[in-house]
Amino acid sequence: MGVLVGKKAPSFSAGAVINGGEIVEGFSLDQYIGKNPVVLFFYPKDFTFVCPSELHAFQAKLAEFEARGAKVVACSTDTEESHWGWLQVPKNKGGIEGITYPIVADTTKTISDAYGVLAGEYEYNDEMEMVATGPMIAYRGLFLIDKAGIVMHQLVNNFPLGRNVDEALRMVDALQFFEENGEVCPANWQKGDDGMKASFDGVADYLASH
Repeated sequence: MGVLVGKKAPSFSAGAVINGGEIVEGFSLDQYIGKNPVVLFFYPKDFTFVCPSELHAFQAKLAEFEARGAKVVACSTDTEESHWGWLQVPKNKGGIEGITYPIVADTTKTISDAYGVLAGEYEYNDEMEMVATGPMIAYRGLFLIDKAGIVMHQLVNNFPLGRNVDEALRMVDALQFFEENGEVCPANWQKGDDGMKASFDGVADYLASH
């Protein structure tokens, strides 16, 4: 898995479910370039146990992300139809009914692979049969992408480890504080705290390009 921080976020076009139940084709993060930062997060599978807790946690904080102009987008290797079906199941029955942000269908697994979060790879065995070396689903990857389409933060957890949505929100705050003030955020920085004056050229280069 490569590090994408500081690089252009891989572009893609895929089917997705938006607005809690509308299936669309050709969904792309390109629509947000120049307009919104994006929190793109991957989860392993629909109809599982830890995954709905994460999806609902992001939904519970969605208004706070939107108040900051940030878009939240989820992605797994399931189909659009699987996403749609899971959205019809109530939360108290293990479903994700009520989720309104986009859920991308990475059915070809190319998006997960491009972002470096695909668990496993294809190879040929001694009989020249194609086999998978892993489950071929996404780890719990999270990527904060700025308005220019550059990855500013990434986090990848193994399957059993759920993420902290408040930390994702804090990183959006940190990015916006840096962009607005040109100051960097020290350890445990929270919105409202003071920043620090930067002393390395990378900060100036970033601000100049934005």
